[in-house]
Amino acid sequence: MAFRLRIDDFAEGGAIPREFTCEGKDEPPVLRWEGEPEGTRSFALIMDDPDAPGGTWNHWLLWDIPAEVHSLGDGGEAEGGGLSGTNDFGRRGYGGPCPPAKGGTHRYFFRLFALDTARLGLAQGAQRGALEKALRKHAVGESAYMGRYQRGWR
Repeated sequence: MAFRLRIDDFAEGGAIPREFTCEGKDEPPVLRWEGEPEGTRSFALIMDDPDAPGGTWNHWLLWDIPAEVHSLGDGGEAEGGGLSGTNDFGRRGYGGPCPPAKGGTHRYFFRLFALDTARLGLAQGAQRGALEKALRKHAVGESAYMGRYQRGWR
C-alpha cells in the first residue's frame, strides 16, 4: 500500500470549503493517512500556499506526531502529541486559507512526511526553515493533498 494522505471534506484538487478558511471557522479539516514506509517513527506536516503574492505562505507546521497516530482530528491537534511551528500569520497552529480579496484562486498543499526518528529536536514554535532542515535528514516518505480556495467562495 502506498503512503497516502486524504481529506474527506474536499476532493483532491477541489475547492476547500469556506468553514476551513479565514472566512469561516478557520479550523483545519480532518486529515487521515495510511501506508507509511516501514520504520516510520513519527510524522511531520507542512501546509502552504505557493501562490501567495510575496512567495510561499506557511499556514500550518507540525512535527513529532507519533507513528501510531494516523489522523489529525477536529481542531488540528494530533492525538497523543506533536509540536506546532510558527506559521506566517505569526502564531502556532493552523491558519486557514486567506488569499487576498482580489487574488484569484490559490492552491493549498498539505504535505505529510514520514520520518525515521521519533523526535526532530525542534522547539515548539520553530519556523519552517528549521523544520525543512530537519526533514532533509529524516524524511523517509512523503504524501501530499492539494485543495484550492478563492475569497468569496461558499
